Amino acid sequence: MTYQRLTAVLLVGVVIFAAGCGKDEAPAPEIGLVWSDEFEGPAGQSPDPEKWQFDIGTDWGNRQLEYDTGRPENVSLDGDGNLAITAREEEYLGQPYTSARIKTKDLFERTYGRFEARIKLPIGQGIWPAFWMLGHDIDDVGWPECGEIDIMEYLGQDPRTIHGTIHGPGHYGDGNIGGKHKISAGGFNLGFHEFAVEWDPAEIRWYVDGYRYFSVKPADLPPGGRWAYDHPFFMILNVAVGGRWPGSPDETTQFPQTMLVDYVRVYGELPR
Repeated sequence: MTYQRLTAVLLVGVVIFAAGCGKDEAPAPEIGLVWSDEFEGPAGQSPDPEKWQFDIGTDWGNRQLEYDTGRPENVSLDGDGNLAITAREEEYLGQPYTSARIKTKDLFERTYGRFEARIKLPIGQGIWPAFWMLGHDIDDVGWPECGEIDIMEYLGQDPRTIHGTIHGPGHYGDGNIGGKHKISAGGFNLGFHEFAVEWDPAEIRWYVDGYRYFSVKPADLPPGGRWAYDHPFFMILNVAVGGRWPGSPDETTQFPQTMLVDYVRVYGELPR
């Protein structure tokens, strides 16, 4: 696999000086790859423990129906350069489904940059995959004060539409701020697509396959809302089953359902 835009990604808020700038002007920051996981390895291998840890449990406040495990049958490499997160219909510790949720908390957390992943999504009523971020201070201040950036959310019953959202103080839950993008034909379950945000002090921008479909600035918050996106965040990948937003699976939902992740990459200012 090749790194895309390793040196070409430029973030708004980073001042790029033209050639021939004065000697007293500071040099432009160098932008490059600061973190990645390409998910190379044998089939059945667990995600790299130096990059990911498991969230083990159920519900997570959204009335989800799966029990998230660290078992290889729910989350492991597929041997073809992808991470597979698989939701299964099976009784497990009191829940009717299993799946997985992994995060970079305490391993990689960053303020600002371009966060991207190339993903093939599952399909079906009640299937709810996501690539998202939470503020690193969640254990101290709780949610939504920590802030949440949903890079990509998707409902399996609507396979042509993806969503990008923020939740924070004064703009969370049903009062979130978000946008969506709908493709004209096919579905996000039929092949891999690149989902990304570019995040800087002035704005957060959402992309799918290089197309910018939504952005939000501090001025877009409702009265009383607070911009909670100026401190480190960690990344999460998961496939939920059921919950308040997607509803429960029904007789049309086929299991197992797998989200395949080709890579996750983060670009930003490199240390001098």
